[in-house]
Amino acid sequence: MQGQIPLTRDLVLIGGGHTHALVLRMWGMRPIPGVRLTLISPEPTAAYSGMLPGHVAGHYPREALQIDLVRLARHAGARLILGRADGIDRAERRISVPGRPDVAFDVASIDIGITSDMPALTGFAEHAVPAKPLDAFADAWEAFAGRAARGEAAPQVAVIGGGVAGVELALAAHHRLGPGAEVTVVEKDAALARIGGGARRALLAHLGRNGITLREGARAVAVEPGAVRLDGGGRVEAAFILGAAATRPQGWLGDTGLVLAEGFVTVGPSLQSVSDPAIFAAGDIAHMDFAPRPKAGVYAVRQAPVLLHNLGVALTGQGRMRSYRPQRDYLKLISTGGKGAVADKWGLPFDGPWLWRWKDRIDRRFMAMFHQLPQMPVPALPARVAAGVAEELASARPMCGGCGAKVGQAELKAALAHLPRPARPDVLSGPGDDAAILTHGKGHQVLTTDHVRAFTEDPWILARITALHAMGDVWSMGARPQAALAQVILPRMSADLQARTLTEIMEAAADVFAAEGADVVGGHTSLGAELTVGFTVTGLAAQRPVTIAGARPGDWLILTKPLGTGVILAAEMAGAAPGEVVARALAAMARPQGAAARLLAPEAHAMTDVTGFGLAGHLLAMLDASGVAARISLAHVPVLPGAEALAAEGHGSTLLPANRGAMARMFLTEGPRADLLFDPQTAGGLLAAVPAGVALDLVHRLRATGERPAVIGEVVAGTPFLTVED
Repeated sequence: MQGQIPLTRDLVLIGGGHTHALVLRMWGMRPIPGVRLTLISPEPTAAYSGMLPGHVAGHYPREALQIDLVRLARHAGARLILGRADGIDRAERRISVPGRPDVAFDVASIDIGITSDMPALTGFAEHAVPAKPLDAFADAWEAFAGRAARGEAAPQVAVIGGGVAGVELALAAHHRLGPGAEVTVVEKDAALARIGGGARRALLAHLGRNGITLREGARAVAVEPGAVRLDGGGRVEAAFILGAAATRPQGWLGDTGLVLAEGFVTVGPSLQSVSDPAIFAAGDIAHMDFAPRPKAGVYAVRQAPVLLHNLGVALTGQGRMRSYRPQRDYLKLISTGGKGAVADKWGLPFDGPWLWRWKDRIDRRFMAMFHQLPQMPVPALPARVAAGVAEELASARPMCGGCGAKVGQAELKAALAHLPRPARPDVLSGPGDDAAILTHGKGHQVLTTDHVRAFTEDPWILARITALHAMGDVWSMGARPQAALAQVILPRMSADLQARTLTEIMEAAADVFAAEGADVVGGHTSLGAELTVGFTVTGLAAQRPVTIAGARPGDWLILTKPLGTGVILAAEMAGAAPGEVVARALAAMARPQGAAARLLAPEAHAMTDVTGFGLAGHLLAMLDASGVAARISLAHVPVLPGAEALAAEGHGSTLLPANRGAMARMFLTEGPRADLLFDPQTAGGLLAAVPAGVALDLVHRLRATGERPAVIGEVVAGTPFLTVED
């Protein structure tokens, strides 16, 4: 019988460029056992450069050119670190990512792309937008195009740089803004100097037919509000100024000690750095010293199979490195604003709509590889299994992580029903509230524990969110966190990887608890089937802690965080949640609630944190303990972006069916938004019942601290029951 294969090597991909995206896709279909794969990217998506001019022209929506790195990482079994690398310590084999511990690697690859900003040009950073990075440019362009369409900005565009990229973007911008647009291309030398004569003549003709001004031999010397100032005193008026004249690498590479060529990583035919065989580079950031070529996406795409193979050789020590041999020339299809294009190869003057249709098919086929990731087959069941196994697997979703992995509320109550009440006089509460209440001297101590099945491959963010989740029980009782013990189960891995992983977990925990004035004082570790992180936390309360009992008729209900983490995490596991949606959910989960608790606790009659049993389950527990009923407005319940849409598509946590058992004591109209009332939350918000007279003041004070609270309803007299109004 084959046991669990231990993790023994760390492969880190720095950047989500086209080469790395293709490597991730291929890796997901055939991973190397024993390798922990990490992708570092500042954004959850990456834009495909080939479709950017079409997006600028209005032919493609933004989502058509976005490679979703969250989905791609899930497909590849990789952890995605949302951050920007800014250094490599080659001696220690560590990558610096601000805001978190360094990321260790055995083998690394760099595909971070380039920028077209022009720091030497006065005023560029303040008043212009570089065409690269693509995502930032696309955001800025969409905002400007919207203002121009509403008449809030003049349809004037200046493009600094008259190469292929500048001319293509100028034609696209003119098409989007319409016939009245004023578009000017500024080029210090001759425009389109690096393409064939036939294509150059065709593109210059397109500029002329569209009334786009081309100023050759004009050097930009400064960018001012609303204008580009030229050498000799000339000015080009523009409401949107973009730079397409530069190709500049990120500056931090200069501090790595790697051999660089004008700032780009010099690689050999194997795509390994010529100065460090453990570091590879591909795409625009790589300089192929053995066969220099201009920066172009076609090379990045064709490097991917070679890079994947050679990474495998470096990680396993088996096989021989392959050499990448770039073609000398390639077909360039350059769009002309409308649905037409010009072809550049061998100097032939091909031009027309049929070329755009060809380019469109090529681009859509490329993006389809990421929008429709291959489904990997599920291992078949053995021929002989216990009765009920097949039915259980068929009826259940894949088991969720986070609070979606909890046992259902009804099952938990049944199990705890036989537990005796506390016998010690200094133990004031037993099962049922958020935390146990203990007396010590004249004060009170609260004690709670929480652990979370991994919902992300990143142990650092998992530990941060789990620590906040565990402190939720302390905060909800109006106590201050005091001390924490960690409980960590690591999947089977080598001693080096154990140390690396535990370091990330404990640094994250120490940082989060220290911010609340608590100490991490130890814990327990073991190896197991999968990553699980938990904390036992004590807290101190000067006054008697706030419990879930005490809500009074007339109290208003305040919720401090939006709902939806359960459905988003479940959809992410299925590869169906958009990356931006997942990133926002993680950011919401990673937001501490200590400050909010300190504002709410002095006024709250009852308070709880909304976690595994969903808003409905935790509110009903409060109503049961208080002997009252409540009425809430579904429209006023905040939800995370994308959560309702995912619920409408049928996604939901494995705990959702059990949580819906609370409907027996509720009145509501069913629907996707109503489903979120039962959605299990990880590191969810606080739910407080406060006097109506102070509720709005509390909301204003919470907002002043950066929270986004909402008054969602009120407590009413009656048998415990929850009415949900549309």
